[in-house]
This record gives sequence, C-alpha cells and structure tokens, in this order.
Amino acid sequence: METSKPKEERVVAVVGGGLVGALNACFFSKRGFKVEVFETREDIRRAEVVRGRSINLALSYRGRQSLKHVGMEEKIVSQGIPMHARMIHALNGKQSPIPYGKKGQYILSIDRANLNKQLLTEAERYPNTKLNFDHKLQDWSAETGLMTFVRSDGSTEKIQADLIVGCDGAFSAIRKQFMRRSRFNYSQTYIPHGYMELTMPPIDGEFAMKPNFLHIWPRNTFMMIALPNLDKTFTCTLFMPFDDFEKITTGDEVMDFFQKYFPDTVPLIGADALRRDFFRLPAQAMVSVKCSPYHIGDKCVLMGDAAHAVVPFYGQGMNAGFEDCIVFDEIMEQFKEDFSAVLPEYSRVRVPDDHAIADLAMYNYIEMRAHVNSKWFLFRKHVDNLLHFLMPKTIIPLYTMVTFTRTRYHEAVDRWHWQDKVINKGLLLCAAASVVGGSIVLVKNPPDLSKLNASAEKLWSRISTLSVTH
Repeated sequence: METSKPKEERVVAVVGGGLVGALNACFFSKRGFKVEVFETREDIRRAEVVRGRSINLALSYRGRQSLKHVGMEEKIVSQGIPMHARMIHALNGKQSPIPYGKKGQYILSIDRANLNKQLLTEAERYPNTKLNFDHKLQDWSAETGLMTFVRSDGSTEKIQADLIVGCDGAFSAIRKQFMRRSRFNYSQTYIPHGYMELTMPPIDGEFAMKPNFLHIWPRNTFMMIALPNLDKTFTCTLFMPFDDFEKITTGDEVMDFFQKYFPDTVPLIGADALRRDFFRLPAQAMVSVKCSPYHIGDKCVLMGDAAHAVVPFYGQGMNAGFEDCIVFDEIMEQFKEDFSAVLPEYSRVRVPDDHAIADLAMYNYIEMRAHVNSKWFLFRKHVDNLLHFLMPKTIIPLYTMVTFTRTRYHEAVDRWHWQDKVINKGLLLCAAASVVGGSIVLVKNPPDLSKLNASAEKLWSRISTLSVTH
C-alpha cells in the first residue's frame, strides 16, 4: 500500500449505510480519512417508510463504549429506555423479575431506525465524509480497490478506494468476492424458528405493562418477548418454529393460540389487532453467519453482520458490530494506520470473539424460552450472583461479562465453562458436607458475617484445586 499518501487523501469506502456502516464512517472520519459511504437504499432520513429489520435493539456496554468514542453515547442513551431485568410471564399470569446484573446495571431499549438516522447525521457532520445513497455495488477489485456502483436510473459511478470496508449485512455483496477466493471459510445456519412482530399499544396514554423490563413469555419450544418504545408502545416479538407458524391459518386459530399460551397479552394487544396483524407479514427467518478471515490483503475488511450475523437472542448483534469499529480503531492506533499490518491483526483478534458470540446467541435462545422456567436455573442464578457479590473479581456471571464489560467474547466463554464446573463441584461438596455435618453438629451460633468474605475466598481456593485448570 502506498503509505506515503497523506491521510486526508486516502479514501475509505464504507459499503453499507446501516448501523455499523454509519458508525464506522464516524470512526474513520474522526481519524481524518476521506470517507465515502455507499448505500443501496434511499436515505432513510427522507423515506416515508423505513424498510428492513425492525427487531428492537438492546444497547449495552460494548455498544455504548463505541458510541462514546465518537461522542454519541449521551445522545443515544437519552433516547433509550432502561431495562433493569427480565420479567418472566408464567402461563398463570404470575410475573417474576430476574435482574440482569447488580443494582444500577441495565440495558437500553433502542429504536433501530432512529439510531440509524442519528448516526448518518453525525457522520455527515464531518467535512471529509460523503454519503452516497441509491448506489448498488456492481463490482470491485481486491487488488486495485477500484469499485463500480450502479444507480436506479442505470448510470454507473466508479471510485478508487485505499480501503474497502464491507458493512453491508448478512447477505453482503462485498463478502461474495471473498467466497470466490481460496482459504476463505464460510458457514451459514438458518435456525428452524422464525419471528413475527406485533405491537402492544398504550393504555390511557401509558405503557400497558411495566416499562423498565424486557418481558419474556417462555414456553419451552417457543417464546414471546416485549421491549418498550418511547411512544409508550411495546414491540412484541413471537419466536416460534416455522412449522408452528404454518399451522395457524385463521383469525380464530390465532385467538385460540394466544388464549392458550399468552392469555395475559390478549386484552393488552387487542383481539382485533391480533387477528389482523398476525397475517400482515409472514414469519421472518433468522440466520447465523460465520466466516474467516475478515480481510483480503491491505484493501478490504468485513465488519458487522457481513462478518458475523448472529441470531438476536443475546442482544449482542448490534453491540458486537459496534465493538468491531472500536477494536479496529484500537488496532489502527497500535499499528499507526498501516493497513497492511492492521487488517491481518484485526482478523486474528476478532474472528474468535465473533464466533463465540454467534454460539452464545444460539445457546441463549434455549435459556430464554426454556431454562428460565427451571428451578435449578433460577437457583444457579442466585448462587452465581451471591458468589459475584462475595468475590467480585473471582466469579463473574457470563451475562455480566458479555453485557456489562468488554471482556473478549471467547475469553468470557472459557471463563464461564471453568466457573460452571467449579461452582457445580462446590455445590456438590457443600451438599455432601451438610448431610454428614448435619447429623453430628448442632449449630448454636450464627456465623460471623465479618469473616464470611475471607472464608468464601478460602473455600473457593480449595474447590478450585479440585477443578480443571482454567
């Protein structure tokens, strides 16, 4: 690469004007590169109807740190709704909260379209950024960086880029050329479940349910969730096997299904709305994409869903995509913006983490729709939280590592497996000790709470030696 070219003359072409593409434009513009963003669709800020995915977004620490880097955190957070816990809705109508983390920790319900618009507007504020809408990628060269775009009127436009950043989603046009090259690994998995969105309107101008929760109706093989919106509505998303969606063909069958599995939602969503909206759009598919490496030479790199589309059940799709931006920026700083060193390092660092969150997202669907009904699961949550309270640096729940820190995803998974084995072995030993000890010892005095933390650390140390090496 011609590193002697002044930075302000080096062109970074960001393909895709969605969430990750727009944020990336801000990162590269802030560094002083000449940034060109190319988006196939029209400018969503001027569109009457915004087409595309509308599953609500859950913004957490990784995404917030990335927004903070470009000065956007406060603005976006002020437009979100805090969710401090999951609210589990049992079949009998009972509601039980499961906190996400310690007191004060929460995730934010964010409107996708509004966030995209805000990021595009922020990117446009940089004088070295140009947004190009109605530009569909026709061809590009990984060797020269020459790109050809076609517009809806049939005209074409060519641009020479020093770096091409593919942020064009799960069905990336940029990635197609990666797939023509040798030694590029790629896999995609469609899960057998689809999703359908319904709206729960306000009641007397207020939220129909408690707003500061992510509401979940777990029904073992399927589930529904609801996230709050600023207009006092809830977006309800039903996740269910396609086979089950296809069995429901009439309005009466919709009502029978909801009365059987989600009876408390029927008066809140409304019978007429359910009958109508259930058939408004067919259930949508969900795909998980893994690939590696994320780069070709010193000319092209993939980020966001183009590199790692994930199913939405850990609420990390956007956060992982946003973290891509800040990880790449940190590596740029480390290697003084030398793309020939930055791109391979980015692939080396980021691939294992994005593969880990893809697997975690798959796992979390089982947790959300089934495990939250289990008494053992709830017991383990309490144990994990207690141990985290007693030993905050030694035991960190998986959800806390993923959602409230920037612990690398694959390291969080490794630590989770290790902790799980150790805690389960510790519980087994404690259970055995209580059976033996209970038969011969009568405890007359309560324990000295001031010594509890030190005792817990000693017990933990002894249990750890019995477990596998981390």
